[in-house]
Formats: sequence, structure tokens, C-alpha cells
Amino acid sequence: MIRPTLIVCLVLIGALERDVQAFGEGARVRIAQLRYQGGNFMPRPAALRRLAWEVAKRTSVNMAVETKVLGALDRQIFSYPILYVGGDQAFDRFSDAAIAKLRQYMSFGGMIWVDSSENRSGGGFEESIRRLTSRLFPKKKLQAVGTKHTLFKSFYLLQGMVGRVATEPEVLALELEGRLALVYGKSDLAGAWARDNFGRWEFDVHPGGDRQRELAFRWGVNLIMYALCLDYKSDQVHIPFILKRRRWQIR
Repeated sequence: MIRPTLIVCLVLIGALERDVQAFGEGARVRIAQLRYQGGNFMPRPAALRRLAWEVAKRTSVNMAVETKVLGALDRQIFSYPILYVGGDQAFDRFSDAAIAKLRQYMSFGGMIWVDSSENRSGGGFEESIRRLTSRLFPKKKLQAVGTKHTLFKSFYLLQGMVGRVATEPEVLALELEGRLALVYGKSDLAGAWARDNFGRWEFDVHPGGDRQRELAFRWGVNLIMYALCLDYKSDQVHIPFILKRRRWQIR
């Protein structure tokens, strides 16, 4: 179900997309995926492409289906509003320079989206993510996001997060200046999205099957729409921020 209060945001995105068509492929919204050392930064290689296709199909966002893999020190990260971090095991510590760059990225308006494929709490990937977040903003802690938050209604009305599994519905986040600058889910969203070259789903979804897979796609749409449109406090769209984001995409 689409929120009526978001119609202005969707119309604005559509209008802006028409204005930037002349810029070609570079004008499209594209997800960047963070490459790190150690561990497994891409446990679900086909997942983001499928999600991007669904976002383009379901919304007014001019979405590029191919993702861009970047390191934390790559200057290009500032050209992408969403930096996806996947994994299913522990990874190496980031350098101080990489931490500073990621902190700058988040402070400038970028959103880091962490999706664990580990399927358990307290594993190596979670330990690495918690170490990373404590270094990014030592005075802040990951906090649970309540279901009344805009993230749960940025496009679809949703409850707890579900992906390939539904055992970890809680959404955690770091908040900066009233917005979620880092969102962390443990339900393996990418595992529900992944499809092979023959069109077959790569993983079964438990326990909810096809309905749960659909909800996982809706969560992906909500996360992208939140990252692009930010917040809607008192049902008012923050148009200056949206305009800033879209200019960011076409430089």
C-alpha cells in the first residue's frame, strides 16, 4: 500500500528524472556496494541487480540495474546516495583513513545500508559491523528503529523486517541530525532477492515463502526511497534535500 503523503515526493522524483534524461545512464540512481578486505563482501552477487529492477518497475525512480563496487577510499562513493554493505562473516578492520572517509560520506547525506546474510546474532559479521559503527561515531550506538518511523512507511506500510529469514525482525540504525545515516538489518534481504541467470530463486525463504519474499522486496524499496527522499516530518516533504540529492547524482 502506497502512502498518500508520499505522492509529492514520487511526482517530484519523476519530474526530476525527465529533466535529467539528456544526461544518459549517468543520471540514473545507482546503488554502490562497499568492498572491504577479509570476509565476504558479496555473498549474494545477483541480489542488488534484481532489487534495482524491482524498484524501477514499482516506482518513479529511474534506477540503473547494475551496481558499482567501490572501496571506502574511492572518491566516487560521494556520487552515490546509498552504500550497501553485505556480508556473512567477520572482515578486517578499516584503516583510519577509510573510517574518516565513510564518516564524511554519512555526514554529507549518504546512507550506509548493512544487510547481514549471517542468519544469527553475535556472529563474526555482526561483531565487525559493531566495531565499524563504534569507530565511525564513538559517541553514538546502534539503536532499534520503531515501527512508527518513516522508514516503515516511505513507500509501503511495513512492520518488522523480513528477508530470507524472519528470525531477526528488528531494524537497527545510527541517526545523524534526525535522519538514519546507517541502517542495519539481520534478516538477509539479499538472500530473498537473489535470482540466477535462469530466473530461478537462489534461496528458499523461511518460514513465509512467496509472501515473505514479496515483503523483502518491499523492504528494499522502502530503504531506497528513504535514502532518496529522507524524512517526512509532519507529512511535509523536505524538497530542498531531495533537490540536493538529485543534483548529486548528475554531476
